[in-house]
Amino acid sequence: MREYRRHLPHQIPPDRPIFLTWNLKGAIPRRVANRLQKYREELQSQPPRPNETPRNRAVREGKMTFARVDRYLDAAKSGPLHLSLPKCAATVDRAIRWHARDRYSLLAWCVMPNHAHVLLTPHLELWKITKGIKGFTARKINRELHRTGNPLWQDESYDHWIRDEEELLRVVHYIEMNPVKAGLCAQAADWEFSSARLRQNWNAGEPIPAEFIPTPKSIAGLTEEP
Repeated sequence: MREYRRHLPHQIPPDRPIFLTWNLKGAIPRRVANRLQKYREELQSQPPRPNETPRNRAVREGKMTFARVDRYLDAAKSGPLHLSLPKCAATVDRAIRWHARDRYSLLAWCVMPNHAHVLLTPHLELWKITKGIKGFTARKINRELHRTGNPLWQDESYDHWIRDEEELLRVVHYIEMNPVKAGLCAQAADWEFSSARLRQNWNAGEPIPAEFIPTPKSIAGLTEEP
């Protein structure tokens, strides 16, 4: 089990799929963060479930807190919504796919107005993958929006490693149905900035096919690598 730290510890088993979520900076305002902290404390104050290990309890509580955060993000009508602009969402979508052959195996993704979900199996340290995608997209989007020098992404990311095949397919479904659940489209395949639009030619649980990975010639205006 490899571990890296920013503000929170992240335990990353080698060769296992990782579910990641990146929020825009300020997408969770302080009042909401305070409510979430209270919710975490309430969960932690409850007695443990029968035969539940400390690790399993932490995973369960993390999932419950994440679900509450994601519901808030999906319903947000204010705050930073930069990724609701198609050109910004397209930048993130292409950056996620860019290194899907050499740095990681990409299994699913979805770009929402104020956050992005990614499911991948890393081929190198996760922090390097995250830094590459978030750093590149922040520079490019900030230039496009004339906000250079401002942070785009929240520093901390949510990550959860996938335990088995059943959970893998469940997470793929969760990611690709997010726009439908948020009321942004009627069917998952209708969302332009998601793996769901390619799913008819790509089985869930498998890495993205090579034909869907961008190349420099296929990306007009992309002058640097993520």
